[in-house]
Amino acid sequence: MSQVLFKGITVNTAGSLPAVGTKAPDFSLTAADLSQKSLSDFSGKKVVLNIFPSIDTGTCAMSVRTFNEKASSMDNTVVLCISKDLPFAQGRFCAAEGIENVVTLSEYKDSRFSDTYGVRFSSGPLEGLLSRAVVVINESGDVVYTEQVAETTNEPNYEAAIASI
Repeated sequence: MSQVLFKGITVNTAGSLPAVGTKAPDFSLTAADLSQKSLSDFSGKKVVLNIFPSIDTGTCAMSVRTFNEKASSMDNTVVLCISKDLPFAQGRFCAAEGIENVVTLSEYKDSRFSDTYGVRFSSGPLEGLLSRAVVVINESGDVVYTEQVAETTNEPNYEAAIASI
């Protein structure tokens, strides 16, 4: 279990992020076209997991916009934006914002991803949603960077995540 803040109030997550230097656990999440995508679908690429509570909040939307902008210049890299939002909402947001350089994935069917990656809020007003975190995985599938954002309403450290690639 990890503790983070939501608007200054301490809340818990269901676990901890995978440790740097370990193999990233595989997962299955739902893509915009309702197909299932797994980490192994992106084998051989550098993968940035941009994890957040909901695309319909200002900070979450900004993280998707920022990673979309940065992803356009990164070679052999894919950014996966992961939340519990329905794929339809994720798609609507990306279409309205002109976002084309990230892949949105939804955990609406079950919580295996958030349990495995330790990012499901287990207390507080956002209980059941995903905490704000970034995990960077290299081409070999190893975790090379993690950030569990200490205050959920803050943006992640984009520069540190990008530098780890």
